[in-house]
Amino acid sequence: MAISEADIKLLWGRAAGMCSRPDCRADLTRIVEGGKNYNLGEMAHVIARSPSGPRGNNAGGTDTYDNLILLCPTHHREIDKAPVGLFPEELLHSWKKEHEDRIHKIGLEQRFSTGNHLAQAIGALLAENYAIWKEFGPKSEVAERDPGSNAYRVWELRRLDRILPNNRRVMNLIRANQHLLNAEQTKAFAEFAHAEGFEQHVFERLDYYPLFPQSFSKAFGQ
Repeated sequence: MAISEADIKLLWGRAAGMCSRPDCRADLTRIVEGGKNYNLGEMAHVIARSPSGPRGNNAGGTDTYDNLILLCPTHHREIDKAPVGLFPEELLHSWKKEHEDRIHKIGLEQRFSTGNHLAQAIGALLAENYAIWKEFGPKSEVAERDPGSNAYRVWELRRLDRILPNNRRVMNLIRANQHLLNAEQTKAFAEFAHAEGFEQHVFERLDYYPLFPQSFSKAFGQ
């Protein structure tokens, strides 16, 4: 049984394309000129599919998100070749949970002294998202000029490891600094349901989700 596309997206998106080992967290994607883009990430089984494999049991592990952890090649090899018991399944699950929780909460710990500083931080994240969309998105110049290019593959990757984490960070920054918002920004934030709808769409395609509200960019000075 192969790993489903939905589970792949969920694993990569929730890990933001980084190794889940706490002392590593290496960026596992490479975007290079000439279209030869690649990733280094390996979707490691917590419990091996084979009963005799690493951390195996009589039933064998599944090819599902719950039994997978995103690792760099070095640490995947290390944990699978280590003596039995050195990297138990409980430890790998704790690595995964800690890493995904950190990604999900990033920005909640950051406090700003003024609304302008908050807006600048949000603007930088929105600018990165826009640059990715403009260069690789469905309506980008390269995608429309050459529908057979690899722009779609890059777009798929960057949605998972850049845009979704950036959207989460935007929401968390605002939640942590909500007292700095003016009336226009408060209203715009309420309309930013796009972020959660877009994330759900990336993980499992939706027929409809809220589009990015232009009022949000306007409210935060972009």
